Order: sequence, then structure tokens, then C-alpha cells
Amino acid sequence: MSATKTLAAALPVLQPEDAGARLLLFGIRQMGAHGLHDACTAHAFVTAFGRGFQRPLVLLRALMAEMSAASAGPIQIAPWCCPRMTGPEATLLEVIGRIRSHPERARMLLADLLGVRDAASVACTAHALANAFADLALPLDEGLAG
Repeated sequence: MSATKTLAAALPVLQPEDAGARLLLFGIRQMGAHGLHDACTAHAFVTAFGRGFQRPLVLLRALMAEMSAASAGPIQIAPWCCPRMTGPEATLLEVIGRIRSHPERARMLLADLLGVRDAASVACTAHALANAFADLALPLDEGLAG
């Protein structure tokens, strides 16, 4: 298999155009690679949200910690600079983007992503995170494919 086909198989989805979704993806990748208290993520959230940065930042930290504890296996993420997304990243963005309008579908996708039967507690945090982004003028439900 050629290098291009291998890359396309590993990173099947383009990043979304939406600023909120890109910020969320950046935070997920940075925290996934460098830990929950990554300074680059905090700086990006301060820049994007201003004074209200703490709520979405703390909720993203909580989501990442809950997913790590609940997941039956690793969730593949790409480096922060990669213009394409892994399948699990795309699914997670879809979950967070759709949880406000289609909570049952989002819970089912999240449970499948985590490899668990019930992901209701993690879905609650995802819902709070989606609300925080929407409250701070970066709604995630408009810029995501799915």
C-alpha cells in the first residue's frame, strides 16, 4: 500500500472549517498528548473565550479524564498540526456537536467510541461542554459534519 493510501486510511476525515470545532479538536489533541493541564490549550481557550475561558477549559479537562477512565481501550488522536482527523476524533466531535440536538444518538456514538455499554455520565459532561461553547458564542453544532 502506498504512503498516501496509508495516510488516508489512518486519517480519513478533513478537519472542520468551524472555529469552535477546530479549537475543541486542538484542545483534545493537546490534552491527549501532553496531559490535562497543557498550557497551550489553556492559552488557546483564553485567546478564544476571554474572561469566560475557565468553564469550557475545565469541562474539556473533565471530559478527557472521564473518557480516559471509562474507555475500554485507547482512542487514537493525531498530532495537533495534522489537517486531517482520525475516525475516533471525528466521532468525538460529532458527539459533542450533536449532543444538544440529538442526545440519544450522541450517547450511542459515545458508548461505541469508548467501547462501553453505557456512557451516560461521560455524555453529561460532553453536553455541558457543548453548552459552554454555545454560551460563549462558539456553538459546535453548526460547523460539524455528520
